[in-house]
Amino acid sequence: MKIVIADYPDSMMPTHELEKKILISGLGSDTNIVIFEYSDNKREEFFRVIRDADAILTAFTKIDSEVMDHAPKLKVISINATGYDNVDLEEANKRKIGVCPVGEYCTEDVAEFTITTSLAMVKNLKSYIYDIDKNKQWRYDYVNPNPRIADLTIGICGFGKIGTRVAQKAKALGMKVIATDPFTNNKLEDVELVTKEELFANADIITNNMNLNETNHSYFNYDAFKLMEKKPYLINMGRGACVVERDLLQALDEKLLKGAALDVLSDETPDLEKNQLVGRSNVLITPHVAFYSTSSLEDLQRISTENIVNYLTGQKQKVFKLVTDL
Repeated sequence: MKIVIADYPDSMMPTHELEKKILISGLGSDTNIVIFEYSDNKREEFFRVIRDADAILTAFTKIDSEVMDHAPKLKVISINATGYDNVDLEEANKRKIGVCPVGEYCTEDVAEFTITTSLAMVKNLKSYIYDIDKNKQWRYDYVNPNPRIADLTIGICGFGKIGTRVAQKAKALGMKVIATDPFTNNKLEDVELVTKEELFANADIITNNMNLNETNHSYFNYDAFKLMEKKPYLINMGRGACVVERDLLQALDEKLLKGAALDVLSDETPDLEKNQLVGRSNVLITPHVAFYSTSSLEDLQRISTENIVNYLTGQKQKVFKLVTDL
């Protein structure tokens, strides 16, 4: 068996010892495990590496028909992330290749980070830090204050596992919680499910906790921002493709929003020298770290490699999440 662990350098795990241990324990000591630091200009080299691979483990490497053409032995693609929009599922189904994202490993972490950044924005932490670090000023009235957290309404877009945990934590802080999600049957006491238009009109904080799919590309665009009557804070903990960045910039400039906290951008490897969202006093950007804790990293590595082992040893019923029709 040959297993290729490949991703952009910034997205690779700090070490791969746990992954290797699980793969060797489950597949045998003769398992060939190749670690490959991927980049778009190394695509031809990547093709050579995967030509005899039985499995690919990745989070963000694009796995399309061209990649699959160069990996004729490929049986399973394990995604060490919850999203899997980097994989051509239709093509994988045609070729009977299993695609296994990690359905659950960082719900608690992302929910914590959503609340953390929401509080940071409401309390104007970025603005005050900016005023001290950039302007060398010491003034409490640099920005207008907000109401107390308990006097605010948080609107959660995406009421799955993460959105539900955000709601529970927000309720514990005394906030009013509304949510929108056309695909969920989740219910939580004192959380009202509304249309996205109602949510945009009534929320002081709007969080994106949606999985990316064909229904929510460019979900937060200029037309959406114009519906946000309370000039809210936008918190994006989902995917960068849900937000049209040029429209977000325009909304910030026109004060349709008070600010934004973004853990993801439209490009997973952004040019921060050119991105106009960088350096603003009311925009808090973090490098896709909402999931990042020692606990989540261990779960992520364990589940994604166990998925490979279970799939390749014919135990598909043990695969944590299988999104191809096999």
